[in-house]
Amino acid sequence: MLKRRNGGGAAYKRAVGKARRHFRVRKNVRGTAERPRLVVTRSTRNITAQIVDDLKGHTLASASTLDPSLRGGEGDKSSQAAKVGALLAERAKAAGVSKVVFDRGGNRYAGRIASLADAAREAGLEF
Repeated sequence: MLKRRNGGGAAYKRAVGKARRHFRVRKNVRGTAERPRLVVTRSTRNITAQIVDDLKGHTLASASTLDPSLRGGEGDKSSQAAKVGALLAERAKAAGVSKVVFDRGGNRYAGRIASLADAAREAGLEF
């Protein structure tokens, strides 16, 4: 996906840049059983967060704006992302996870990504 012979438009270049940033982050960020990886996936409408043990390849906890408990919530996207972060931290504690490493998924640490991370920290996750 990183090379295309006949150019590509602006959307393609954005996608390639994001993929490169995500690969660069993933070179250094690995999730273990003691400190699993908190992965954030952001689209234009929704945000999803998962806690993944990379050694086993298992998802330990997840939360999304598409969850039935959060679906159709009021507020802007940053406040919805904060709700996702709090719900994820609650589910992580139920799964026995208290420390994670943060994988921002190639996105800048600002806006919705930062509000999700701050809410997860306030709810008790350490990273």
